Amino acid sequence: MNIDVCRPDDLGASDIAAWTAIQRDAPQHGSSQMANAFLSPEFAMAVSHWRRDVRIAVLRDGGRHSEPVGYFPYQRTATGVGRAIGLGLSDCQGLVHRPGFRWDARELLAGCGLAIWEFDHLAQGQSAFEQADTESFPSPVMDVGDGWDAYIAQLRQRSARGTRTKLAQERKLALAAGEVRYVHDERDPAALRTLMEWKSAQYRRTGRSDRFAHPWITGLVEELFHTRTESFSGLLSVLYAGGRPVAAHFGLRTEHLLACWFPAYDPAVSKFSPGVMLHLNMARGAAEDGVAYLDLGRGQRQHKDFLKTRELSVSEGWVTRRHPVALAHQARRAPARALRNTVVARPKLHRPADRLLKSVGRFRTWRSAS
Repeated sequence: MNIDVCRPDDLGASDIAAWTAIQRDAPQHGSSQMANAFLSPEFAMAVSHWRRDVRIAVLRDGGRHSEPVGYFPYQRTATGVGRAIGLGLSDCQGLVHRPGFRWDARELLAGCGLAIWEFDHLAQGQSAFEQADTESFPSPVMDVGDGWDAYIAQLRQRSARGTRTKLAQERKLALAAGEVRYVHDERDPAALRTLMEWKSAQYRRTGRSDRFAHPWITGLVEELFHTRTESFSGLLSVLYAGGRPVAAHFGLRTEHLLACWFPAYDPAVSKFSPGVMLHLNMARGAAEDGVAYLDLGRGQRQHKDFLKTRELSVSEGWVTRRHPVALAHQARRAPARALRNTVVARPKLHRPADRLLKSVGRFRTWRSAS
């Protein structure tokens, strides 16, 4: 295996075209997750504009001038600690490769100068990485490849009453706030700023770390909002009521799927389930655009349980070489990860932890207001 490492902006047009073609054809070979926008060259290049540690390993099965068989985007520290690109932000990670290609994970790490590579949303089918220290988690999806009516029929089959109630919320919102209008592809940057303000307030209110307090994340999202190619686009969807936005979502779209990313809504209309209402409209819009499914991302939430039609699987873990840097990184990261996953996996622990975080959020709100 021949491995060449470069910065994303140093990739030539032929490499970008080959990478995109692998993603485009992946669903035909049973690897739909490989078509995810978080594994695209556009996402890697955008992250590299804000983080200087992004690298791309170009893999060839033959000599140096043979055709590429895979592209491996990652981030690397000066000490050789590797992370999935956008770790903590990206919802799909791994090596984009041609059908049937097999690789040795430790050989890949050596070629990239890595002692360890950490991931938290590894796509299915990455067998070389899955043999390492990993734990799998469900990632719910909304199937719309057969059209909106077929999707709603699946929801009704599981819960006819619940689906009827959710669909009726749009009419109730219109009566309370004015005419409801949905824009699937909103191009107004002001709407994106509103979404980020809502999301920041939600993070603070629920005691979570505010991602948009980091300028590089805000800059990355704004750049992706303006990124449009034949195979990739940042997609902002907005639900309006009475002429003002009440819910919005920003995600990343490829030909085959929409990767859901940042949803938020105005708490003033929370009783109308605006988040679910928005996602149902997104499903209709995605079906009309020929998208196969919406990936809701790892994590069990009440709205995801209602919206999903099935689940994919993603893995968290790391692959290592025998190296002191790898041992030190694992020793530092493993306890916090194990504690978090234990709490998330057990409802008896998750609910008290969620209440504690919300109490922290209320304290933050009180402090900022005083």
